[in-house]
Amino acid sequence: MAPVTIRRATEATDSLLRDVQRLIPQLNAKAAPPSREHLDALISSPAAELMLALDSSSDEPLVGMLTLARYPIPSGVRVWIEDVVVDESARGLGIGEALVRAALERARELGASTVELTSRPEREAANRLYRRMGFELRTTNAYRYHFRNR
Repeated sequence: MAPVTIRRATEATDSLLRDVQRLIPQLNAKAAPPSREHLDALISSPAAELMLALDSSSDEPLVGMLTLARYPIPSGVRVWIEDVVVDESARGLGIGEALVRAALERARELGASTVELTSRPEREAANRLYRRMGFELRTTNAYRYHFRNR
């Protein structure tokens, strides 16, 4: 595994904004990189944590990130892992696994009994990682509603 430090983002600095804007297109080419206001809102939200994988020996120290989303439901605490991305130059070095392990530990601290995530089928390496880490493929119907005026 690459020598990385996993930590929670606590402030939307210019450097962090630039790095997040660099990584988001690697996750989804259609997604608009976040604005400063959006990143501020994410980092200050009580319902989410932006977890960062940092490599101090790299010219681009932010080599990966994920969002841990959480909210209370009547049956407990729901936790989702969202937007997992590792920089193309750092893939295959164990950074994604380190991020997900840190997220699972944090979810346990938050009282979650399960952690959910989704991954597109074409993200083969990511799907192999999740299965290897103990995630189970669920049989469910996933629905999405699109607001047509956006």
